[in-house]
Amino acid sequence: MQIPKAPLILALAGLIPFVWGALTLLNDGLMAWGAARLGPRFVGPYVQLFYGSVILSFMSGVLWGFATKARRALSVVAYALSVIPALWAFFMTGGGPVGAGMNLIFGFAGLLLLDIAFYHWRLTPNWWLRLRVPLTAIVIACLAVGVWG
Repeated sequence: MQIPKAPLILALAGLIPFVWGALTLLNDGLMAWGAARLGPRFVGPYVQLFYGSVILSFMSGVLWGFATKARRALSVVAYALSVIPALWAFFMTGGGPVGAGMNLIFGFAGLLLLDIAFYHWRLTPNWWLRLRVPLTAIVIACLAVGVWG
């Protein structure tokens, strides 16, 4: 099954803050331009870290929605697992840009594991992993620029 156009376009647009943050980290001129026009919060690791925390929290809500399809004991497990990304973002993204960036990388990798579990439990759309795997790879690569770049 093909990924529907609306989720695909919105998901790709959701990559913009991660890609933008990585580009500004790699290009001093772009960093200066972005900081001057958008403010320092919207460049470099700052945009990535804040937005990454928002997205992990958002994805908890998505997983919660999928959990509504589960029955019996699986529903308890699915609901409990669905809150992990938001809690991870809340507790693990302090302590400076490198540590927070590293924890976001772990958070998005863990989220992908949850995506895989929910997919195998048949709680997601059939196209879910075809969307989530490349998105996660791009997010992690962009965050890695902030951690190791």
